[in-house]
Amino acid sequence: MAFWFLFILLLGVATYLMVQRSVAHITRTPVWLLWLVLMTPAFLLSGWTLIYGAKQSPPPGLILWSIFICTVLYWVLFQWGRQVPRDTQTEAQTQASESQPTIQPTPEPIVRPIEPTEETQLRNCFPWSVYYVQNIEYRPQSVICRGQLRTKASNAYQQIKTNIEAQFGDRFLLIFQEGFNGKPFFVLVPNTQAAKQTDTPRRNQEQLTRPGLALMLLAATLITTTLVGVQNAGVTLPPIWDIGSLFKLLSNPDVLFKGLPYALGLMTILGIHELGHYLTAKFYKIRSTLPYFIPVPFFLGTFGAFIQMRSPIPNRKALFDISIAGPFAGFVVTLPLLIWGLAHSDVVSLTEKTQLLNPDALNPKYSILLAILSKLALGSQLTAKSALDLHPVAVAGFLGLVVTALNLMPVGQLDGGHIVHAMFGQRTAIVIGQIARVLLLLLSLVREEFLVWAIILLFMPLIDEPALNDVTELDNKRDVWGLLAMALLVVIILPLPQAIANFLQI
Repeated sequence: MAFWFLFILLLGVATYLMVQRSVAHITRTPVWLLWLVLMTPAFLLSGWTLIYGAKQSPPPGLILWSIFICTVLYWVLFQWGRQVPRDTQTEAQTQASESQPTIQPTPEPIVRPIEPTEETQLRNCFPWSVYYVQNIEYRPQSVICRGQLRTKASNAYQQIKTNIEAQFGDRFLLIFQEGFNGKPFFVLVPNTQAAKQTDTPRRNQEQLTRPGLALMLLAATLITTTLVGVQNAGVTLPPIWDIGSLFKLLSNPDVLFKGLPYALGLMTILGIHELGHYLTAKFYKIRSTLPYFIPVPFFLGTFGAFIQMRSPIPNRKALFDISIAGPFAGFVVTLPLLIWGLAHSDVVSLTEKTQLLNPDALNPKYSILLAILSKLALGSQLTAKSALDLHPVAVAGFLGLVVTALNLMPVGQLDGGHIVHAMFGQRTAIVIGQIARVLLLLLSLVREEFLVWAIILLFMPLIDEPALNDVTELDNKRDVWGLLAMALLVVIILPLPQAIANFLQI
């Protein structure tokens, strides 16, 4: 029970931060009110558990109706507080504003917006044989040029970008997007980041990387994950504030070695995942921070790791490569660790109380991929009535599968959302994201452990930040890799079909 309410607390904090970051700057509705609406289904589920206990499941209608009502109420409150009147907005304004988080805002604009007297210079940047401009819209933070594309998108973007730089220098970033009507258009936004880099490039680069901070967080996360690993091994830990007792306990090599396999396995998976993003971003010369771990002295010992990209992504090819590099790099490390861990796990009897997240009695048939790997590692020891008492390395590997699946969900700003955006474009990615939300919500009716995950995705914004050239499509090779990524997601989250279970004899 204590674990459940701790999870609700962490979910509440994560939801508040998500709302504050994603919508606080575009609506007057108080963040706490939007947060309260989002958390209502979780609060109802917690209240039911508190009153009736975990053994009695809540009525499905209670959760489904609360999710539906809260979704509608959230949308109404959000629209009611919009800072810009709805009838004056266009899709270009919305998408242009979504691109702003990649550029560091300043109290006063470093560059002035384009003036109507410069319109002739601007029109000269668009040759009629490349992109015939029909309309120019002036906005406070952008200039939108609409017209007809007359050549290949990649050629048009490169030529017009060269013309803009020749006329206006580095005053603007040029964004090439596809509107919801299917027609591509150009957006010019102030290039504030270029001015900052010009002023103090060396100091900015040093401040961006911060290797000291990265190493400090790495060491702190190694300690917290080791503590969790020790606790999972059955060792009773003193209170977290009793630093002396903790240090004395961990100074015992026998106790320390019980926690290190889990800690090193999990941190290796998370670290390689983020290094995949980081190194690919560096390949495309995108300014990004080093991977930073998030240590916590409970739960898994960490909330994962992250990097921040401080310059815009040039095109959909770069967006795809950066996005897919993390999950695939993490999965490549997860696979051998999980197989080794499964081979050293114990086979126990399958009971009705066996749950997905119970490492002492894990049902491998909850996941197609997990079942196949378990059979590969354990062979005839694994039967239809078997569950797994996971080795600490196997626990880390299993969490690596969970992290991979979560990141590959094709919704919004998750890695999977970036991947489908790069493959199909912004419009289709929004549709795919909405379908993924609904499918996961339906799956949660059968697999209740997905309910919280489904709720989080339900309120995650579907619109992804565009690349500068967001029109040029990917090549066939990357499309194939994208489909493989979605197939990997499916075999991780779907339960093992009975036909395959009979074939594997489990």
